[in-house]
Amino acid sequence: MRWLSETIEFPPLDEANSEGLLAVGGDLSPERVLYAYQNGIFPWYESDQPILWWAPDPRFVLYPHKLKVSKSTKHILKNHSFEITMNRNFEDVITA
Repeated sequence: MRWLSETIEFPPLDEANSEGLLAVGGDLSPERVLYAYQNGIFPWYESDQPILWWAPDPRFVLYPHKLKVSKSTKHILKNHSFEITMNRNFEDVITA
């Protein structure tokens, strides 16, 4: 596992450990995050901890047409307990 420098680059994905941890450190600048996402890498961190960059293989992919919803989840969805939306405020989310 490699510590990142100020340069916006990541090690090759095949250098990730068995859990998918690829690198540590760096920053969450828009340039680095976009570069990471474009290369199948995502950050995960807690305050007061270094940023961990992940690239698990295989990645989890959810295909909506193959999704099987349980009876209890269907009940929750019918009650309108929450709302599912997409891309409602993309710019503000990315900026934040």
